[in-house]
Amino acid sequence: MNDNDSKYSGCLYYSSNTLGRVMTRMAEEEFSITGLAPSYAFLLMSVNDKPGIQPGELSEQMQLSPSTVTRLIEKMEHREYVTRKTNGKFTKVYPTEESLKLDMKIKKAWRNLYNRYTTLLGEGKGDELTVLVYEASKKLDF
Repeated sequence: MNDNDSKYSGCLYYSSNTLGRVMTRMAEEEFSITGLAPSYAFLLMSVNDKPGIQPGELSEQMQLSPSTVTRLIEKMEHREYVTRKTNGKFTKVYPTEESLKLDMKIKKAWRNLYNRYTTLLGEGKGDELTVLVYEASKKLDF
């Protein structure tokens, strides 16, 4: 640890939250070209890639609680990016034409985010860190 490091930099809780804040800022900057916050953009990407996807599958893909996914869907429905269709007890989410038009811009923002952090970390290190963080989150989430 050098003199400029925080006294908490050896704490996983502190360091992971710091990384989360840095990545959130970067993602918000890159996804600003879409006019959407990153969470909404990822939701639309999932719906665009699989029209008729169910909220439960979205929850699993995005690793968010069902109630959070429901709020995201409601917001995107209000902005006319998605529609929901219910058949019995099953709800499916479909993209609108506006969402499909935005898809290339969303994917460009995602690519830009990846390029930005891998330029800073190095592509191999960025990919390795992604795997390590994801694997750690799976092991710690019981």
